[in-house]
Amino acid sequence: MSILEKILTLFRGTATEAGQAIVDRNATRILDQEIRDAQADSLRAKEDLTKMMAQQKLAADKLDAKRAKKAEYESHIGRLLTQGDQALAHDVAGKVAQLEGEIAAEEKSQGGVVAAVQKLHGSIKTADRRIESLQQQVDQVKANESVLRAQSAISARHSGQNAKLRTALDSLDRVKTRQAEQAAQIEAADALALTDGDGDLEQRLAAAGVVPGQVSADMVLARYQKTTVTQVPPEQLDAPKTEASPVPEAAERSKV
Repeated sequence: MSILEKILTLFRGTATEAGQAIVDRNATRILDQEIRDAQADSLRAKEDLTKMMAQQKLAADKLDAKRAKKAEYESHIGRLLTQGDQALAHDVAGKVAQLEGEIAAEEKSQGGVVAAVQKLHGSIKTADRRIESLQQQVDQVKANESVLRAQSAISARHSGQNAKLRTALDSLDRVKTRQAEQAAQIEAADALALTDGDGDLEQRLAAAGVVPGQVSADMVLARYQKTTVTQVPPEQLDAPKTEASPVPEAAERSKV
């Protein structure tokens, strides 16, 4: 192989790869156009089927008319033979024979038209089912392609922002550490303030119930119970309760 042939082969290979890449990038557009072309072909086939069905109906009507005319002539033959008109009956019989030939030929042609209509109708239904299935697959491919583009964008954005994300996380950790240190310093300062002077002592005295102002519910209740017991005389607390005896009426009059 000469150098020129190799160069031409290289060009053909490059063109094939470039063409294939273009086809791959525009696969969904190509599929959409192919579906539109198939739908247009199906529409034309339906129009042709409609014309064939109309012609079939016209031919069927024409055939029915010839059959009716043949039956009419046959009835005439019977009456002519009854009347003894042999010559006219022969002419009518010739017309019947002509009609029978035409009817046989048209019935054969009509059978072919019926078969063609049925076949075309079945082909159109099959094509429509395939087009519908292909359209569903194309829609699914488009949805998958959209998802893949979104995932690729997210992945690219994530990989491009990994450094920024790590920096942000480090900054967040430093802020949390500084806040924890500040909280610990505040707690230590509060504890130190309590140990200075009498702060800690006052807290312990208040916990023991010695410092005034630190009054609990139990202390208030005990105080009221003590006050009530003090106000009642001791002899009334110990003396039994007796009922008052009635004063005699005579003694009451003598006092008066």
